Amino acid sequence: MINKRRSTAVLLGLLTATALIGPLPAAADDDTPETPAEPPKVELVLDVSGSMRARDIDGRSRIAVAQQAFNEVVDALPDETQLGIRVLGATYRGKDKKQGCLDTQQIVPVGPVDRSQAKAAVATLRPTGFTPVGLALRSAAQDLGTGTTARRIVLITDGEDTCAPPDPCEVARELAAQGTRLVVDTLGLAPDEKVRRQLLCIAGATGGTYTAAQSADELTGRIKQLVDRARDTYTATPTKVGGSAECDNAPLLAPGVYTDREAFAEHRWYRVPVRAGQELRASVSVGLDRPVNPDYGVLLRAVAPDGRELVRGVDAGSGRTDVVSAGLRWSAAEESATPTPEPSGTQAAQTVCLVVSNAFAPRPGTGTSPGMPVELTVDVVAASPAPDGPDLGRGWALLLLLTLAGLLTGLVAGLLTRWWVATWREN
Repeated sequence: MINKRRSTAVLLGLLTATALIGPLPAAADDDTPETPAEPPKVELVLDVSGSMRARDIDGRSRIAVAQQAFNEVVDALPDETQLGIRVLGATYRGKDKKQGCLDTQQIVPVGPVDRSQAKAAVATLRPTGFTPVGLALRSAAQDLGTGTTARRIVLITDGEDTCAPPDPCEVARELAAQGTRLVVDTLGLAPDEKVRRQLLCIAGATGGTYTAAQSADELTGRIKQLVDRARDTYTATPTKVGGSAECDNAPLLAPGVYTDREAFAEHRWYRVPVRAGQELRASVSVGLDRPVNPDYGVLLRAVAPDGRELVRGVDAGSGRTDVVSAGLRWSAAEESATPTPEPSGTQAAQTVCLVVSNAFAPRPGTGTSPGMPVELTVDVVAASPAPDGPDLGRGWALLLLLTLAGLLTGLVAGLLTRWWVATWREN
């Protein structure tokens, strides 16, 4: 009988605590301690089409400069990075465009690199055929496969795709829409405006970067930088979550990393419980995976349930297609209202609404579905308020203090002036 009474009391206590606290927040997927982190994966995609014979980089052919850069990158490759190499336009020497536009091969599989084998495979390349960039990108994504970490493709080319369809920009958007966490960085070897626009489009669709390489040193340095950057990625896939159109029915989030999609000019709402003595830290990144009009921005706000804005973070851009991010910090101690204490003596969690907004406008002909990829990072830590400054008082006390200080200052200034005048007259 005693055990039954105790069990009933415990159950009632748990139900009461649940009612006061509210539903448990959605938790981001935790890394399993026993599972080793997946190594970074990168695939270099090299254009070996006929135009790579041009000798306009430091007096050398474009292919020779690219081969030298590949050799230096392979020698400096971090041991934990898995690297693959794919080429396009490297084998077909005929005039049949239909056949030439299928010309892409993986010459080094993605995995731990045999440096001698990789350099030997690159050394035999000779500029040959067409430029099927879109097909090569789609094949490179398949080479890298799926996994728990972001993967990178580094595309090095001197010309635009001559084989569309598939259009390389559409392929990049297709890969981004699949949520594959695939980043494509592009390197242009020719100062051509059409090529630049296409490479910018490919990079922007996946949150990558575009760089024009005009020398061997620039090309080598940039490839090394991009390969190293592959290590600076999440080792776990963010948890998918769906923000709502208002705070009341928004998903409740625990600390973690989340992914969502947001339409143009949309507001997405989320909720985070924050207790007294805790600080909310949040950041959001919106990947511009399609062309947008210049002058845009992203806004992250923390809002109280009654609609009062607590704090905001904002970032803006002027036309570069990349990733726009904003962040904020807010402490529960900043609220004047004291939360209602729980029966246990602890403070009840206060719900803070996070609102992600954007000011993007699509260019004519640009698709608006699906929404743009959003990555939201949420953390709740112990508050770290800034130290208080000296308190000079308030109201009549402060007025009296300032009056006395003014009188003393005037008195001292008058005495010093009289002393100086008297001394000057005597001399």
